[in-house]
Amino acid sequence: MTDRTWLFTSESVSEGHPDKVCDRISDAVLDAYLAADPNSRVACETLATTDHVTIAGEVRGPDDVRQHVEEIARQAIKDIGYEQKGFSWKTCAVNNLLHEQSADIAMGVDEGSKGEEGAGDQGIMFGYACNETDELMPAPIQFSHRILRMMAEDRKSGKQPKFGPDAKSQVTLEYRNGKPVGLDTVVVSTQHMEGLSQDEVRELVKPYITAVFPNDWSLPDDRLIVNPTGNFVIGGPDGDAGLTGRKIIVDTYGGAAPHGGGAFSGKDPTKVDRSAAYAARYLAKNVVAAGLAEKCQIQLAYAIGVPEPVALYVETLGTGRVDTDKLAAKLREMMRLTPRGIREHLDLLKPIYARTSAYGHFGREPDADGGFSWEKTDLADELARSFGATQAAE
Repeated sequence: MTDRTWLFTSESVSEGHPDKVCDRISDAVLDAYLAADPNSRVACETLATTDHVTIAGEVRGPDDVRQHVEEIARQAIKDIGYEQKGFSWKTCAVNNLLHEQSADIAMGVDEGSKGEEGAGDQGIMFGYACNETDELMPAPIQFSHRILRMMAEDRKSGKQPKFGPDAKSQVTLEYRNGKPVGLDTVVVSTQHMEGLSQDEVRELVKPYITAVFPNDWSLPDDRLIVNPTGNFVIGGPDGDAGLTGRKIIVDTYGGAAPHGGGAFSGKDPTKVDRSAAYAARYLAKNVVAAGLAEKCQIQLAYAIGVPEPVALYVETLGTGRVDTDKLAAKLREMMRLTPRGIREHLDLLKPIYARTSAYGHFGREPDADGGFSWEKTDLADELARSFGATQAAE
């Protein structure tokens, strides 16, 4: 098994990708409800196509928010940067079909006599962390996100106006003995202004590749593939229909770890599809930050209407330094994993979700206002002490 090498690939998509436009609108609607009433219940789905957006789902919250949904959607589209023929924040039709939450669902998840709510649905959720990057994320997905985020920042600032909002990236890294050691292939497809050749777009993209990767990671010129179809002027929902929740692997770990199947965007934190996945990431990241494992994967499982998870599974993938059963018991002691317990521990009843809708829900810096609270490593020192580790990882 010594010197074993392999290739692993992850992709990302920009905030202007059709599916991400829908995620952004759904999360912007969620934020509006939580800003008006932190106890709002929201399950918002969005469809986007040529000059059209439909918003549907179930909500329970202030009635006046529903009256502003069209305005919320247009502002989200404007912020992404769509003001083009075929899809513009000014002219697209917005169809608002949000309606009241089912009374049967509400009965199952509302607070009971012991001050707990049941999980909003059955399901399994995964969290993962590894020491491949400073953010304790798999390297291919982090690099894929960084390329597109830098391109979007320059597009929106005016530094690089020749890019359009829609883009995709794909990074293939070479691994040796479980560690990323170099680049194999990078693919970038980006919407661009009309009249640019494929070679011209390639030259625009090259500086972002240089900026993102370590200086000692070289990439042969023929392994950078830019706009392989040759032309990408028509993009966004005008080029391809979008739906909320279709980029769940982009949202998480780029395929390096399992995903439970439930999407995040548009769902308030009573929905364990979202909140329990955040909790699982939080715990896994703290395990790695504590130096107890190089990789940690956590699975949580819930039944609808039942507060406590029916199962917690911890796996360190052969890299652990402590007994995983004892580790699982300690994690349950440190964090109450009911829907209410997760929300309170991570302070999730805030309008902090639109910012999660592109470039990954994980591997981000915690924000001062509570955004990305699940990326904190505030349990690491206590975990390290509990198992006799000499110090937590930085």
